[in-house]
Amino acid sequence: MRMLEVSDLGHTYQGKDGAHTAIDGLGFSVEAGELVCVVGPSGCGKSTLLRTIAGLVRPTSGRVMLHGTPVDGVPSDLAVVFQDYSRSLFPWMSVTRNVEFPLRKLSRRKRAARAAEALSAVGLGKAGRKYPWQLSGGMQQRVAIARALAYRPALLLMDEPFASVDAQTRFELEDLLLRVRREQDTTILLVTHDIDESVYLGDRVLVLSKSPATVVADLDVPLGPVRDQIGTRASGEFVDLRARVAGMLQGNTPVGAR
Repeated sequence: MRMLEVSDLGHTYQGKDGAHTAIDGLGFSVEAGELVCVVGPSGCGKSTLLRTIAGLVRPTSGRVMLHGTPVDGVPSDLAVVFQDYSRSLFPWMSVTRNVEFPLRKLSRRKRAARAAEALSAVGLGKAGRKYPWQLSGGMQQRVAIARALAYRPALLLMDEPFASVDAQTRFELEDLLLRVRREQDTTILLVTHDIDESVYLGDRVLVLSKSPATVVADLDVPLGPVRDQIGTRASGEFVDLRARVAGMLQGNTPVGAR
């Protein structure tokens, strides 16, 4: 089932220096249960695309459909994990309270159960009473991911969620995301500027052009559901696909597009 459909999407910002078109004629779909990565040059409009899908920005043209319904405002069954975890968490709230925050309509007992389950899923089952400022950057991003998972969204959007952490923590968070995705069958659209990350995580990789962004290629990732940081990244399939994506980003040539 196609959970998300983006059709001929375009957005132009109006500023003091004139108009700037960030995305133009962009289209793709995401099926339920897929993890799709979006990669493109810096400043190509990746974040604009994500904000448009999330209903935070109204597109200039085209449309976004979620479950076959046009997105007009922020959908109730969608969650977003941003790059800057330090701004997305409330420092005066405990870890548990941060995770419970979007669950205010639920009873206290259900909120507590959801938060405990989500924190356990990201390896922070014993950190509920701590505060964000008492945790490392990687642990804070785990809290942000747990909050999104506790909400149980139909679609999880992630905007370069691991860009602000060190390389080792990034690998750990990537593997965490793959594990949680397998266990919960979550549908994920992840934006990144990191080619290796897009290939390692994705069932598919959408390659965008320079601004204004369009889809250069939609590539299947034939690496199987179970991956590891050493063996997968050393495999011929990984190396080949990484090179193809890198070539497209440099020359915008749709080689082997699906």
